[in-house]
Amino acid sequence: MICAATDLAHRIVTDGDLDVPLPARGETIRRFRALEEFCHRDIAVGRLVEAHLDADAILVELTGERVGPDEFWGVWAAEPPEPQLIAHQTSGHKANGQSHDSRWELTGAKPWCSGVVACTHALVTAREGDLRRLFAVDLRQPGVRGERGGWAATGMRATETGIARFDRATARPVGEPGEYLTRPGFWHGGIGVAACWLGGARKVAGPLLTATDKHDDDLTLMHVGAVDALLAGGEAMLEHAAAQIDAAPHDTDLAARLAHQVRWSIEQVATATIDRVNRALGPGPLVHEREHAQAVADLAVYIRQSHADRDLVALGRLASAARAAVRDGVVT
Repeated sequence: MICAATDLAHRIVTDGDLDVPLPARGETIRRFRALEEFCHRDIAVGRLVEAHLDADAILVELTGERVGPDEFWGVWAAEPPEPQLIAHQTSGHKANGQSHDSRWELTGAKPWCSGVVACTHALVTAREGDLRRLFAVDLRQPGVRGERGGWAATGMRATETGIARFDRATARPVGEPGEYLTRPGFWHGGIGVAACWLGGARKVAGPLLTATDKHDDDLTLMHVGAVDALLAGGEAMLEHAAAQIDAAPHDTDLAARLAHQVRWSIEQVATATIDRVNRALGPGPLVHEREHAQAVADLAVYIRQSHADRDLVALGRLASAARAAVRDGVVT
């Protein structure tokens, strides 16, 4: 759906009925299934809900805290060369005879912020000198301004992704410098995004999977069979990854390799599903069925969160390192 994705996502995460387990605690497959289902219903809404749930998992992993009631969180961690967001720790001072502790402030701009106006809070990466650090920010303070606009694409437009501008906004550090990227949960969250992609692929596949109600010709059946197998393969990848995560929740190297495997594999599922649905059904659904056309556009943009061939290079290194460790007797 194109309408009010941010409002719907906000209601989903604040109505009190959101029951999604944290990752790496024995029910990771149920988490992945929930994320998949949110995007099967609506890709843009699911993407926003995933970010809120990821923020909750990050806070638990790094601070032991949870998101609060009536809060709608984003995770804004894009790091292009420009613009930059700078973190600065103010010096403590005395006023009226009382000692006041130092505090952290953020100044600058952060692009690629989904839910830039709708979110009430966000986990935001910022530069502390040469280091990258994660901060929790209440977006309702005067020092933060969200700006829509600049999004020319039809895909994912409903997420209201824009630029957040910070002017000495008060922030709270979450974890140590660099810890956001080095924890196993970073990779667990990356697999959660792949679960969302799989849900989006299921949504795109919908018109094809129901096409045999009217057309049972061999070409249509061929594409239905191929897509059915693709989606089943994606489901199997998620189940395998979830089991591995729950068995070794603190193994960062394993989590990184799993994330690269699953994300690349499900990206192939998504792109092949889009292609086969288009080839089987022709232009009709793309030009006459708004919900399907939006889903195709949304999914095509969403899967570009991957780093494409660079991720395969990283996976090659991880796979080679794992085999070398087995060969050298480091892993038994």
